[in-house]
Amino acid sequence: MSGQKLENKVAIVTGAGAGIGLATALLFARQGAAVGCLDVDAGAADAAAAQIAAAGGRAAALACDVADAAAVAAAVEATQARFGSLTTVMCNAAVYTPTATVETLSLADWQRALDVNLSGVFHTCKYAIPALRRAGGGCIILTASQMARVANAGSAAYCTTKGALLQLAKAMAIDHAADGIRVNTLSPGGTATDRLARRFGDIDTAERDWGPRHLLGRLGRPEEMARGALFLASGESSFMTGADLLLDGGYVAV
Repeated sequence: MSGQKLENKVAIVTGAGAGIGLATALLFARQGAAVGCLDVDAGAADAAAAQIAAAGGRAAALACDVADAAAVAAAVEATQARFGSLTTVMCNAAVYTPTATVETLSLADWQRALDVNLSGVFHTCKYAIPALRRAGGGCIILTASQMARVANAGSAAYCTTKGALLQLAKAMAIDHAADGIRVNTLSPGGTATDRLARRFGDIDTAERDWGPRHLLGRLGRPEEMARGALFLASGESSFMTGADLLLDGGYVAV
C-alpha cells in the first residue's frame, strides 16, 4: 500500500508481546515496516508476529531477554538476515518492580530493574547502531515515562531507570547525529496495560485510582502511545532528535 509512513523500513520492537510494545509492532507493520518482535516470552513474541502475518504484514518472532547482551546481538543479526537491513528501533522492554522504598526493595529486584530497563536499552542500541549506520541512518525510540520527570511513592527503581533514559537518548543523539541516526524518548503516562493491572490488582481499579491523576481523567491506551511511536519513527519527526515526546494526559502539569 503506497503512502504508508514506514514503507520499506525494518524495525525492531523490544517488549513486543504485550501492551505498548504490541500496539507499536502492529501499527508499524500496518504502516509498511517489517518488524522483529522481541520479547522475553517466546509465546508472546510468536503471537505478535502471527497477528502481523495474519493482517498481511511481515514479522519475525524473536525470544530475547534484553538483559542478555548476547541474546540481543543475535536478535539484531537475525532481523537483518531476515529482512535485509535495520532502520528503526523501539526499546520498550521493561520489568515489573514491586512497590517498595529503597530501604525495602530487594537487591535482586533493584538489579533486575537496572538490567532490563536500562542495560537492556544499552544492549539493544549498542548492537543496532552499526546496522542503522549501514542503512544510511535511522531512528531509535526509547520508552521512558512521565515518571522520568516526576516521582511516585514506592517507585524508586522505576523512576531511576526511566529518568536515566532521557539522558541516554540525549547522549546518543549527540554521538550519532552525523550518522543520520535520530534518538528520542517517548514518555507515556499511566497506560491501560497488563503491567498496570498487576500493580493495582486489575485494570478497573487502575482506571479508578490512577486515571484521575491525569488531567484528562483517564488512563492512556496502548494504541495512543503507539501513534506517538509512529510519529517518532516516521519522516514527520525528521527535525526531532535528543527530545522527549510526553503523552501523559496532563499528569506532570498538575
